[in-house]
Amino acid sequence: MKKIKLSAIFSILLVFWMVYGAMAQVRLPSIFSNDMVLQRNADVKVWGWADPGKKVFLQGTWSDDVVEARSGADGKWRAEIPTPEAGGPYELRIQAGEGEEVVLTGILIGEVWLCSGQSNMEMPLKGYPGQPISGGQEQIVTAKNPLLRMITVPRKAELIPMEDFEGEWKVPNPETVSNFSATAWFFGNLLTQVLDIPVGLIQVSYGGSNIEAWMDSDMLEQFPEINLPKEKSNIKEPNRTATALYNGMLAPVIGYGIAGVIWYQGESNYDRPDQYEHLFPSMVSAWRGQWEAGEFPFYFAQIAPFNYAQFTPNEVITKNNSAYLRDAQRKSADKIPNSGMVVLLDIGEEDNIHPAKKKEVGHRFAYWALANTYGLKGFEFAGPVYNAHAVDGSVVTISFDQVSTGITSYGKEVHGFELAGEDRVFHPAQAVLERKSIKLSSSQVPKPVAIRYAFKDFTNAEVFSTAGLPLSSFRTDDW
Repeated sequence: MKKIKLSAIFSILLVFWMVYGAMAQVRLPSIFSNDMVLQRNADVKVWGWADPGKKVFLQGTWSDDVVEARSGADGKWRAEIPTPEAGGPYELRIQAGEGEEVVLTGILIGEVWLCSGQSNMEMPLKGYPGQPISGGQEQIVTAKNPLLRMITVPRKAELIPMEDFEGEWKVPNPETVSNFSATAWFFGNLLTQVLDIPVGLIQVSYGGSNIEAWMDSDMLEQFPEINLPKEKSNIKEPNRTATALYNGMLAPVIGYGIAGVIWYQGESNYDRPDQYEHLFPSMVSAWRGQWEAGEFPFYFAQIAPFNYAQFTPNEVITKNNSAYLRDAQRKSADKIPNSGMVVLLDIGEEDNIHPAKKKEVGHRFAYWALANTYGLKGFEFAGPVYNAHAVDGSVVTISFDQVSTGITSYGKEVHGFELAGEDRVFHPAQAVLERKSIKLSSSQVPKPVAIRYAFKDFTNAEVFSTAGLPLSSFRTDDW
């Protein structure tokens, strides 16, 4: 019998311990890390991996209760932990069998929001090269909000849903804030100021992404005209390949307890407005179903005016006018329960698709959340919205919703309205503003049948609520 030295046996045991002992430890995905924010007053889902068939015990220091789960044959486990009212910092302790305990520290309990979309959501407080954020420098230098936490899912496109990503929750300081979404920062910062409770922001965005990249194959079944990638080599443009960003970036956070979503996307679908009108509500409904958290709030930004025609200088395509996409978004607000649209008609830049005024965007998102989700009253949270119109001879009177204190043009003449007769030719209309309505007429349209407002690729807002929130562009025709 061959003798084995004691040192060799020790080495073998060490390797055995390193391989199998490591497997006995609990492993958590990156969305669960130190300094995270958990949704308050909820049964939040926590998940991870351990040895197959192991009992997993979880306890938050906000409670004496211990929650038990068991890992499956694949080593995956999932548990639900009740959370209290807002507060912290706390710890979360997790142990599998007799393995070493994992302790997450600095945990806050509060409100968690998913912040998703394309480049205007992704645009950091420090701006893009040559494209600044108004007030960004001051926000970066003074970033000391102890109630706010942030995590960013890095860009990634995949063919199958990922279970994890590289990242961790961050505490605000000039370095972490400068690289974080400006829109999300302004949104979350205002929420903490008003609610005085912790807020967690999960940024999942990718510049230039179209909406189908954020949908999975099941969501896209009713859209056979959209090509689905069959293998990894089919992903030529990660941000414009159907399902790629859903799989690579969204899938790892689905199920994490959230209060709601803010969404800023649409620029990359501007040339397909009719399709977007159906894609967008379908995506929202599917996301809600996958989170299994009911019809959580979904607030979205209507894309700002911009000269999209410059992308096709040698080709005139009527519906490349981004007003059609803005109108598709306006109509979506009625199709998506518990939703709200942030109107950005007043902040667009003709030759810059990334407007510098992100404070206005973030704060308008916050107005919707504060009023519609958290029930605060006493302020306007949404601008005027077209409701109906009546024709009396050659004069059209338009009425609006969300005009509790009336409308204004700040004393300026309004030129953005157009009228058309049965010939479907639009002509500029004279507009007379009354307290909560507008009268339109045009000498060239004796029998008006359709109205459009600010229905241009690039335009400027002219009508506002008295709180300074702009009226959305709209049309009454379907031509």
